[in-house]
Amino acid sequence: MKQIEGGICAVRGVSANGIKTEKMGLAVIVAEGPAAGVFTKNKVVAAPVTLSKGIIETKHHLSALIVNSGNANAFTGDDGFLDAVEMATMLARELDVKPETVAVASTGVIGRRLDVSLIRELLPEVLKGLGSSPECSREAAKAIMTTDKAIKEVAIEMDCGIRIGAIAKGSGMICPNMGTMLCFAYTDAKVPADVLDAALKIAVDKTFNMVVVDGDTSTNDMVLLTSTCKSGIKPCMDCLDDFEEGLIYVFTELAKKIAKDGEGATKLIEARVVGAKTQEDAKCAAKAIVRSPLVKSAIFGEDPNWGRVVAAAGYSGAELEQERLSLSFSGGGSEVEIIKSGEISSSYDLELLKRIMANDEIVITLDLSMGNEQATAWGCDLTYDYVRINAEYTT
Repeated sequence: MKQIEGGICAVRGVSANGIKTEKMGLAVIVAEGPAAGVFTKNKVVAAPVTLSKGIIETKHHLSALIVNSGNANAFTGDDGFLDAVEMATMLARELDVKPETVAVASTGVIGRRLDVSLIRELLPEVLKGLGSSPECSREAAKAIMTTDKAIKEVAIEMDCGIRIGAIAKGSGMICPNMGTMLCFAYTDAKVPADVLDAALKIAVDKTFNMVVVDGDTSTNDMVLLTSTCKSGIKPCMDCLDDFEEGLIYVFTELAKKIAKDGEGATKLIEARVVGAKTQEDAKCAAKAIVRSPLVKSAIFGEDPNWGRVVAAAGYSGAELEQERLSLSFSGGGSEVEIIKSGEISSSYDLELLKRIMANDEIVITLDLSMGNEQATAWGCDLTYDYVRINAEYTT
């Protein structure tokens, strides 16, 4: 497996483009084939999620995708749903495909009516630039950004020749529960929708569902996976695990990019919980650490207040005994052991911990010593800028 250039357009059979204006962005991705999706579990659901989820569950097939940024088209009632349908219909008409095979996604402010006329105005320009170059993937990834500072795209080629590529957006309102973000992934493997669905759910659970920026689950979360089948390579049963691992790799890279680009973030936090009694215990403890406002604030201030980490694990719901806990911090090529089997380590070096916390990426490893399960979660620090960005989001 190796990383390659091109994002989603590295996948055979995918073409894309996007435009970002001051008001909003619009992206179109064209790729025909079996498809699967996972969607927000927030009970307040955006219109495009309702529409696209229905398509995936009934057709298991997509021809294209249209995405707007700047307006979530959420909490907009029947009018909002009709606007989402209109987006699908106008793209289907231009591409000469069935509207019921066109997915729709939106991201932005909740509770405002979508300006469909602006989408109608921008669509011809987006379609004019449709292509399969690396630039086209980047333009699509740029178009779906809201408060994101960085484009998020990854592509790989597996040893067997199959390619997987994906773009994503996400910076705030990040605590996926599915997905909090949008992600559109493509592969040229020749696999049916049920295989895509199984692999997608496993990959999302291990990656995007382990990202926390602020603890809020969006109304618009969506991850779609489409196979163009253009490689002609049909993974054998033994190779399906490799395909799943490839998808997990792509999503892991995107998950880290989302956490690192959290609103106002200056540091990436990776929490590794090992020695858990159950997989659920490991996940709960890891996510509690990266979700904790006190841990996140300490990381931002480079304050070696490691007690907040064990406190977060303690209230996470995971089964643990403080007499068994071991804790270490690492970063910048250095590591410091803070707790060893429930006692402050004799090798604990406060000055080294301070230097580690000055790094842009910090790894927190907590060993529960209760079993053999483990999990990793990703998050970011909590900064003054996070408050400023969200205090001024609609103004």
